[in-house]
Amino acid sequence: MLLNTAPQPQSGAGAAQALFQLTDQGVRELRFGELVVENPRVLDPAGLERLVLSRGLLTCCKGDILSCRLDSPTQQACLLLDVLFPAVRALNKEQKDCHYYCFQVLALWLQRLQENLPELWRLQGGRILAEDTELLQQLTQLVWDNAETPVEGVSEFIQSSFRLLLEIYDLECQHFKDQERPLYRQMLQRAVSMPWQIKARYVPLCAIVPYVGSQQVLDTYPELPQHLLSCLATNHLCPAATELYRVLVRQQRSEGPGGTEEALAERWARRWLPLLCQALRSPLPILQSNAANHLLVWTLRQLPATHALLAAQFDGQDAAALRAWVSLLRAQKSIVGTLPLQGEALARLRTCLRAREEGVRLAALGLLCCSPSSGQALSGTEEQLLREFLPLNLTGDSSAFRQLLQAAVRKALVRLRDSALARLRGKAPVEPGEEVGQPDQAVGFVEWLLQLSVSSLTPGANYQRKKTALLLLAAILETCTDTWSPERKKGQPPRTMAALLSHARQSGCWDFFSQPNLLALLSCLQDSTNEIRDLASELLVRYFPTPFPSSLTPAVLQLAQDALSSPRVQEAEAGAVLMKTILQKSDGSTMKILEIEAAQTPPNHGLCFAQHLLRMLQAQHAVAQQDLLRAAAVAPMHGVIAALRRCLLQVPEVAASMRVAESVQSWQEFLTSLVTTARDITSLLLGALQSPGANEQAAAPSFADMGNAIGSLITLGKGQQEEEEDSVLLSEEHSLILTCCWVSVKEIGLLLGGLAELLLSPVLPDAAGPLLTLANLQTAARVFQEILLRCRHWGAVEGCSMGFTKFCAALLNHPDTELQAIPQTMLDQGLEALSGPRSSSITRRAAGFPMLFLCIVSGENPAQARPLLTRCIQTLLALASTALPQDWDQTLDLPQVCALHVLQTLVRGAGLGSALLQHATPMVALALQGLGSPCWAMRNAAIQLFSALTSRLLGQKRSRAEGSPAEGLSLPAFLGQHPQLGAVLLAELGAATTGGPRLRPALHAVLTLLAQLQPGPDGPDSPSARFLEPLLGLAASPIYAVRAMAAKALVPVIPPPQRPALLLRLARQLPAHGGVRSHNALHGHLLQMQALLAPAPGSDGLPAEALRPVALQLEAQDWLLTPAQRCPLVRAAFLQVLALLPASLSPGFAQSIREAISTELGSFTLGKEPGCAELQVGSAVLHQTMARFTCSEAARLADSERIGAVCSLLQQPNPDVQLAILSWVIEGEGDKCEELEKALRLTLLENLQSVLRDKRNKEFLKLYLEALMHLCRNPSSWSQEASPKLQGSSSACVEMLLLMMETEHPGPDLLFQALCATSLLLALGFGDEDSPLVWRWVAVLEVCSRSLSAEVLRLAAARSLQTAGMEVLQRSLGAAHPWLVPAALRVINVGIHLLQDEEQEVRHEAAGFASLVEHSVGEPGGGGCVLVQGNVGLLGLLQLLPREFGHHPDTFGSLLQHLPVLDLRGIVEELEANKAPSLYKE
Repeated sequence: MLLNTAPQPQSGAGAAQALFQLTDQGVRELRFGELVVENPRVLDPAGLERLVLSRGLLTCCKGDILSCRLDSPTQQACLLLDVLFPAVRALNKEQKDCHYYCFQVLALWLQRLQENLPELWRLQGGRILAEDTELLQQLTQLVWDNAETPVEGVSEFIQSSFRLLLEIYDLECQHFKDQERPLYRQMLQRAVSMPWQIKARYVPLCAIVPYVGSQQVLDTYPELPQHLLSCLATNHLCPAATELYRVLVRQQRSEGPGGTEEALAERWARRWLPLLCQALRSPLPILQSNAANHLLVWTLRQLPATHALLAAQFDGQDAAALRAWVSLLRAQKSIVGTLPLQGEALARLRTCLRAREEGVRLAALGLLCCSPSSGQALSGTEEQLLREFLPLNLTGDSSAFRQLLQAAVRKALVRLRDSALARLRGKAPVEPGEEVGQPDQAVGFVEWLLQLSVSSLTPGANYQRKKTALLLLAAILETCTDTWSPERKKGQPPRTMAALLSHARQSGCWDFFSQPNLLALLSCLQDSTNEIRDLASELLVRYFPTPFPSSLTPAVLQLAQDALSSPRVQEAEAGAVLMKTILQKSDGSTMKILEIEAAQTPPNHGLCFAQHLLRMLQAQHAVAQQDLLRAAAVAPMHGVIAALRRCLLQVPEVAASMRVAESVQSWQEFLTSLVTTARDITSLLLGALQSPGANEQAAAPSFADMGNAIGSLITLGKGQQEEEEDSVLLSEEHSLILTCCWVSVKEIGLLLGGLAELLLSPVLPDAAGPLLTLANLQTAARVFQEILLRCRHWGAVEGCSMGFTKFCAALLNHPDTELQAIPQTMLDQGLEALSGPRSSSITRRAAGFPMLFLCIVSGENPAQARPLLTRCIQTLLALASTALPQDWDQTLDLPQVCALHVLQTLVRGAGLGSALLQHATPMVALALQGLGSPCWAMRNAAIQLFSALTSRLLGQKRSRAEGSPAEGLSLPAFLGQHPQLGAVLLAELGAATTGGPRLRPALHAVLTLLAQLQPGPDGPDSPSARFLEPLLGLAASPIYAVRAMAAKALVPVIPPPQRPALLLRLARQLPAHGGVRSHNALHGHLLQMQALLAPAPGSDGLPAEALRPVALQLEAQDWLLTPAQRCPLVRAAFLQVLALLPASLSPGFAQSIREAISTELGSFTLGKEPGCAELQVGSAVLHQTMARFTCSEAARLADSERIGAVCSLLQQPNPDVQLAILSWVIEGEGDKCEELEKALRLTLLENLQSVLRDKRNKEFLKLYLEALMHLCRNPSSWSQEASPKLQGSSSACVEMLLLMMETEHPGPDLLFQALCATSLLLALGFGDEDSPLVWRWVAVLEVCSRSLSAEVLRLAAARSLQTAGMEVLQRSLGAAHPWLVPAALRVINVGIHLLQDEEQEVRHEAAGFASLVEHSVGEPGGGGCVLVQGNVGLLGLLQLLPREFGHHPDTFGSLLQHLPVLDLRGIVEELEANKAPSLYKE
């Protein structure tokens, strides 16, 4: 840089300072050293040049120039502090599109400041970042304000800025011997005050730890371990949490030097062992996976002695312990290399491989297959376990399970291959006592896996088995063949692969490309699912030799052509995939079979094939012109169009042939004919759906018009003169025509868009001319426009939109201005049609009209300016803001309504991304304005637009929890990103609070938006403080929904440290007895207190000490709980507030609450009526709140008197109280108090007979039985206690429940609970006298387990098997109960049927029964019962029948029931009939 050549540093600094004068409009002359420029106005004064200039100076300038004294009136001024820092600060405070580079400049400035500290200290004569300096305040504020910026890459610069700032501060403190260092404490307190959901909280914590120590951080922030767990379960917070954990553990290790590894591990365990154990045992897969991958392995590497501590925590038999144990073993294996699998470890690993949970099985499989070295051979034990595991896991429901299974097996195959190659090369040592050579082991296992995969591809196999088998076959062909894949950078076959292939073929194995394997894959090409077809086609094309055998080609080609003419979409798509595969495997003989004579030498197979398909399409089009009904049945066109799309767009050889100069003219002629044919077909199909005589330029026809038009076509096609009888259901002829039209139109859109994307991206030489001419492209544009404006079917619109987006992107990014003008003209026409007068509704009658705009603006290059998007949005905003006419026609869409709908479509469009955010503020203002429109259509469109904007502004919820967002953007960060939007929201809130009782339609929407944000840090100048008073004023709103939402919106406004003060302020505003002026305001204040007191997800709420003054103030207003307060809703709200302060209330006041509830509910005096005799609105809410409060206090304190009070309330005749307690039990609120659960369980059992006898309403009975089943989750632990309470009433209860299920036909939900309760009572014990009840129970079980029964009933049958099926089975095995053997056989048959159910949840529950059978009957003893996989349980039950019941005459019949039955006669008759295929018949 020229500045560095200055003879004196002051000269260079002065020249650099002069450069910044470019931003001053008054400069007439610029001096840069000796260089003088007159009137320099060549740069844009918008500020981008300041960014470039600052970055250049910080990067290239010498330190002495940056730190030297400037000639300035200000003493001790320098370039770095007084010129560059103001510029950097201004850049980072401005809202521009270059945030990344602005923060990069900030990090550079801090780096150069650190490098030049000694010179700057001498220049300044003291500290630079002293506590009271403005520079330190500005720096910290700048970093904190932008800590939550969502721009990609900025977080790294923020992190480095925090680190550099603290390093500079530390260097200064050391140099000037300052021991106070208050910045650390301030930064730590501010970070801790932020909600855990904000990522910016953890970045400064990582930077602070080395300076304050791990102990101070953990003492100041005791909730940190629990919050780290929550972060590990959230993808975007996981990296920050992982880094903080590592920083803390490293700091702990450095703080305790000199100790043994065991001592360091013990110190680590005191803080982190519970955290890691809880994460590894978590039922959340994301939390368990992140903990294992990011924390566990790193911890074992840093502290090897922690392995023993962790292993001791995972010795249980539950699924969580098993998975955590496998994760620990895998982490240890990745560190040490090998682990011996013997004895107890081997047995436990086999148990994991058979476990019901997919995560446990996958973890165990990963342990088997993984290895630090790909050349490490599989042991014999590992191979045997794989042979046992894979056949039972080919039917996994989850796509993720199949993908992970394939990845694990691929690792095992790579190990086998590489170790075998190493042995063949003589580099691998021979293990002593090895019976089989390593190459033979690899050959044998791969051959076995190949046969397993191919045998699973039979046409009768289900989708899951086929998909898994294809994935395994892909792994085999990828790792065990010598096929080279040029597009892949990794995973290519070894150079010596031929040696292993030769060795395998000498053994008669590894015939991967045999004819049976080829036929199996060809059969997959006819599958009804595109995933199976595409994967099979990919395997055939990539790995199998070209061409197909000559004996197969004619039959396959004929099969493909027949499938293309099928009206069924799946068959036609299968024919298209077959055609593409044939083309990729074709040679000259294939062309001869098609009777195609090549016009070129050598022949262009792709062109010839495409011409053949085009001729087929034209022939089908001719048939459709004559008789559309016949064409829809035998030549529906969509199959051939799909085949053309696949052959032209998905075959690389065809795309390459289009670039050959000799073929360009032929391709041009072909494409012109194709586009013309597509236009004609589109006009024909869309015109056929319009009523005769309708204008072709009109909007899309209504469903009634389409029905009339199709009816006319059917009448014409059948030759009928009279109208057929109307039917509610569509006839098959209707469906044939609709399918032909919509699917063909969709395929045309995809074809034309793909062609434009393919042929316009690489521009041909000028001499060759374009493959798609301007006329062709204009024709295609008219086709798209016609489809989007005249089509109602959303599937067709969506498919066409995908093609149209590609079409517009190809045109807009093309250098030819004529091509760029095509989508621009279409946009202008669309905007004109939107704003002009019309005679029909557009957006209601053409679903594709808003998509027209979205596709055009999505085609713009995202890396450049978007002029079309800006113009489109500005035009739509102006149109939507136009005042409504005085009288509008309700049957037509207003232009303003159409504009709102188009804006909503643009906002929801995934392709526009953050480009829309710069227009967010005017669109939010428009939506809020539209909510107050007198026109319903305007309000409806406005609320949809506002909903779309909310999702775009806040991002999609990452948490699965509904109701309250567990994470998200904080309010200060939101206002920082959209400062003008804050003013819009504040204006609406201010108008609502100062405008009197007038209704504000937009108010609730604003409150909803605010309520979805998170609290920000506790800063003195927080922008969220402006929202406090307006929200507090809304507490007096006469609308309940506004009061409730205003309370929720108050939460993000107040940081947690400030909440006790606000709560105390609200508590002091509560009126004394007789001083209530507004019950609405009183209720609103209580709702706000309740919202502020409610603990955030993942936290324990505010500390009890801080809330003690609030509790004292509330205790002084105890009259709000008594009947002196006439409003039950206010009393309920006050009690809900008190329920959130249990640890802060005094014992005396707690006793007064209990007495008030007792008086109100009359629960402690038998026969006493409830305190409130007159019926009041809201009294049910009050009683339910009191009952739930009593339950919560009993569970919290585990006090016998309070538990007795709950049981007494449950026996009261008050239905509101009973329903509240039952709902509280079902929600699981009392699961932590065993004493309360026991008392409630016995009370419910004791009163069950009376409840069944009274025959109360079915909803109450369902809740009662559901609560009973919830409390009886583990019958073995309480069955002895229940027998005295039942006192022989068990049989009577079973009798009443069975009678209800058999005769009363209850709904499925009640039947579910009744069957489960019946099974529970039977499990408590039955005698020989109860045999009729057992047989009736088995009969109901069989009815509910049928495949035609509802899913909830099949689930009830599976759970009933777990509850009582084992009792029946165990008794039948003894000699004392021979009458139970037939019942046991029927129970086992039910279990076998349910283990093959189509619903995964039903299979899982049935697997629980099979697990109990295996544990109790098959292999008694050992640890607890481990729930096995469904296929393992199915195999166990089938083996149990002959082993335990082989002597019984009914056993053979039971086994025969499970053999598949095929109607061969019907299949043969259908084939001989050779009828036209039905559209829906499978």
